[in-house]
Amino acid sequence: MVNRHDITCPDGRSACNPAIAEKDIPMHTLVAGAALAATIAFGGATMAHERIRITSAWGEVTAELNDHAAGRALLPMLPLTIEMRDHLRQEKTGNLPGSLPEVERQRDFARGTLGLWGPDHFVIYYRGGRVPSPGIIELGRLTGDVGIFDRPGPVEVRTERLP
Repeated sequence: MVNRHDITCPDGRSACNPAIAEKDIPMHTLVAGAALAATIAFGGATMAHERIRITSAWGEVTAELNDHAAGRALLPMLPLTIEMRDHLRQEKTGNLPGSLPEVERQRDFARGTLGLWGPDHFVIYYRGGRVPSPGIIELGRLTGDVGIFDRPGPVEVRTERLP
């Protein structure tokens, strides 16, 4: 328990809220309140790492999305079917129905990176490498055999949120 006398307000009073002034406050209540205030102050609740499934005639993989504005903005678009084409024998690319928010970009990518080139250009990297500036937004990481996409030609993929 935290005694009201252990809490000091900016003006020097022992308790900022008169309703609290005469009560002892359990520590877990103070910690929970501080955590909620910090969550609200720093951008709201964060999502658990959301998972999606990407299915094609060649097979299926899953991906864990990164917890940032672009990853969160992708989820309401799902389920989604995307016509993808091979690009530079390192990736499959296709267009999303809308733009995703801009977040930090990077130039290097690994095999299994799920990325965004431009605001609506969805990319599955089946080989590692480096892209020119301004780089890609890493939406997440694929799990499973990403090699299913390592073949020439277009492919239609179905992307959906996992429960």
